Amino acid sequence: MTTKLDKPLKREVQIGDKAYTLTIDPAGLKLVEKGHRKGVEVEWAEIAAREGSGG
Repeated sequence: MTTKLDKPLKREVQIGDKAYTLTIDPAGLKLVEKGHRKGVEVEWAEIAAREGSGG
């Protein structure tokens, strides 16, 4: 059984000595350092394209 991703899901992730917020939503993934607004965003289509390219 699977659950449809229809709203953002946020989790805190510790990477080294810094805390980040990982947001997973229908558009893709976003990783932002806690206390900051800008981070790394990757769309699902971009991830799927990488998977299909064999690399």
